[in-house]
Amino acid sequence: MAAARVPLWAICVLRVALATVYFQEEFLDGERWRNRWVHSTNDSQFGHFRLSSGNFYGHKEKDKGLQTTQNSRFYAISARFKPFSNKGKTLIVQYTVKHEQKMDCGGGYIKLFPADMDQKNLNGKSQYYIMFGPDICGFDIKTVHVILHFKNQYHANKKSIRCKVDSFTHLYTLILRPDLTYDVKIDGQSIESGSIEYDWQLTSLKNMEKPSAEAEGWDQAAKDKSQDWEKHFLDASASKPSDWKGELDGDWQAAMLQKPPYQDGLKPEGIDKDVWLHQKMKNNYLTEYDLSEFENIGAIGLELWQVRSGTIFDNFLITDDEEYAENFGKATWGETKGPEKEMDAIQAKEEVKKAQEEDEDDMLMGRFSGRENSFKGFHRRNEF
Repeated sequence: MAAARVPLWAICVLRVALATVYFQEEFLDGERWRNRWVHSTNDSQFGHFRLSSGNFYGHKEKDKGLQTTQNSRFYAISARFKPFSNKGKTLIVQYTVKHEQKMDCGGGYIKLFPADMDQKNLNGKSQYYIMFGPDICGFDIKTVHVILHFKNQYHANKKSIRCKVDSFTHLYTLILRPDLTYDVKIDGQSIESGSIEYDWQLTSLKNMEKPSAEAEGWDQAAKDKSQDWEKHFLDASASKPSDWKGELDGDWQAAMLQKPPYQDGLKPEGIDKDVWLHQKMKNNYLTEYDLSEFENIGAIGLELWQVRSGTIFDNFLITDDEEYAENFGKATWGETKGPEKEMDAIQAKEEVKKAQEEDEDDMLMGRFSGRENSFKGFHRRNEF
């Protein structure tokens, strides 16, 4: 009997149904965004946001996002959602950012906060879980930040990840997986990936984790003994023979038995710890305290500084499904990136044409002005 064929659209619908979307914002309902996003009042000098698609765009309505409006200002704004923990799950943070003003110095990153964050008091000292996105300042700083909070410290990725520096909209994606691997994507393409254990600055974290006295004892035993602890253990049922003479035969030691195939150095049932000579696997500080796990994620925000304003933030997404995030990116940024560049090219041509026309007008005016001056000079010369 042939297996029933499941249509592709049904698989896609099922995939969407399985995805958990914690937060999604496209600003498609006009000024109602103000009911969801809260400006911080911590500083009266904080800059203001407005809803705008900018001077050029792929779709006037779909490309509307939060735009910075004042030069040389700090900005602080955030939105809440139902708190969640990503323990044992993949976490994807994604959004688009457009530096239409051709950023000279300023941030384009976002932050994820604990649920108890005071939105009205949001500022540069507010604790966050994750900071992710581009940061540009002069010729030296053109980087993508990926900073994770752990044990009251912030840990930055030690790899240099270069951001986009043009004036077009770009899609930024961060993926943190429960197996402690990560992926940073720009415009759907992976630009950096690897292990959180090796790619983050964890020196201070390692120093904070002190080995237990028990583990230290096993470490010392491993140094003092020459036996292969990984493969053998003492025969706990053996006893010293009655005819054993220490003076002649030396110190008696029970026979070494082949270690049974237990994994992770766990003790077999019925064997006491003091005769189990397999060295216990050291607790991995990332296994016990996972850098990619956060218990109470409940807010997303923009807390940054910009010298020249005009940046547009849009298409925010927090989910646990990589395929959903990919499809969301294609349905938003993927649909408007082409038309956006086309509109920019048309505007550029129009600006060039206008500049040429202005130059021609200036040249004509210069000619007429020159002739008039020559005519006046001729009369003045005839007066003498």
